[in-house]
Amino acid sequence: MNINPNTVSYPPHFSDLKREIASNYPDFEARISKAWKEVIEELATATANIQQGGPSYIPQVDFKDLDNLTAAKINEIKRRGCIVIKDIVEDGKAIAWKESLRELVRVNPEVDGFPVDNKQLFDLYWTKAQVQARADPNFLKANIWLNNLYQDKSGKKSEGVDLSVPLAYADRFRIRKPGFRLETFPPHIDGGTIERWEDPALRKCFEDILTGNWRQHDPYDLKGRLDARSSMYGRPNQSTVFRTFQGWLSLSETGPTEGTLGLFPDVLLSNAYIILRPFFKPLVPAGSPDILDPKSWGIDLESPNFPGLVPIGGGFAGPYPTPFLHPHLFLEKTMTPVPKVYPGDAVFWHCDMIHSVEKEHLGKEDSTVMYIPAVPYTVQNFNYVERQRECFLKGQRPPDFPKGRSEAAVVGVGKESDIGSDLGRRAMGFPVAESAA
Repeated sequence: MNINPNTVSYPPHFSDLKREIASNYPDFEARISKAWKEVIEELATATANIQQGGPSYIPQVDFKDLDNLTAAKINEIKRRGCIVIKDIVEDGKAIAWKESLRELVRVNPEVDGFPVDNKQLFDLYWTKAQVQARADPNFLKANIWLNNLYQDKSGKKSEGVDLSVPLAYADRFRIRKPGFRLETFPPHIDGGTIERWEDPALRKCFEDILTGNWRQHDPYDLKGRLDARSSMYGRPNQSTVFRTFQGWLSLSETGPTEGTLGLFPDVLLSNAYIILRPFFKPLVPAGSPDILDPKSWGIDLESPNFPGLVPIGGGFAGPYPTPFLHPHLFLEKTMTPVPKVYPGDAVFWHCDMIHSVEKEHLGKEDSTVMYIPAVPYTVQNFNYVERQRECFLKGQRPPDFPKGRSEAAVVGVGKESDIGSDLGRRAMGFPVAESAA
């Protein structure tokens, strides 16, 4: 990110959007003012708990135990919005995938990656290892489990959705070298930027917050998710599918301070704060000791400010919360590195979750992961997967990503025959034998 989110100017029509939202909800100013105070108070308590817990605050479970977790453990996972699932893939298989990726980039030095002069995040989507990992039966079973944490809060069965049919969303992989400093991924949220407020369907996901009933907000309610437009401006690298959880599969041993993922492990509170933040402005200077006092903030329906969003590629990225713009999140204390992971472990985080990548990698070995989210069957998602399948067959980049060099000639690229399971074929949009359906 090259734009400082603390200094962005926003288009004038964003003021109209704020007033439009306010007009949709009775007693909007009074209700959100009460909610704002409550959320700020709760964040202070949560910060202390998160800081005390450290990496262990992020739930960890063994893959073999997924179907036997207690209700209390499931509630903990849902509230914190993240999970480390250990031993999804056998160690040997994960290590072999890592070695194949290392060999692939060695024999194909021309492939695109970032940074250009020291490639570590690779613009590759169809390597044999990636294709096999997305089709791995255990990984897809974990995806089904994660997808089923969602439900329709109304109690009705949603049309055109099957949470027990996982879909594959092709993304990249990274091989991060020790000693490499990375400034590119500060705390941020994916899966929709201004769309959280501007798209009426996606806004429904946060309706309880906007009515002041933030404690009733359910980040796992399907309402709004299925028809949401998370990419209204066509910005490259903006996912257009509904990912229940973002995720990566570890192919190496990586712990805190070794270039790992950082998370804000309370998706209810972060959603409430992020959604309410544009409707408030500080009444005291940013450096004032009173900045944390709810009384130091007033309603803002006049300015076009949506703090944390940054303009990019004709649209917006973020939100990128910062200590300056979002002081009550105490990001210096709450952004928590995931606990140590080993080859075959996976980390998943809710699609609304604030996450980051550690700037420093102080370890001695590379930190290698394949990005593979959890994606359920919906009509919109499957339409994307059908287009993605054609890109796979042609060696082209998936539809959500910038166009670039074809992978068709890459030595080590995956083929349809590498998918390896009927569940994986269905996830990639390929037909399966009728008896396997």
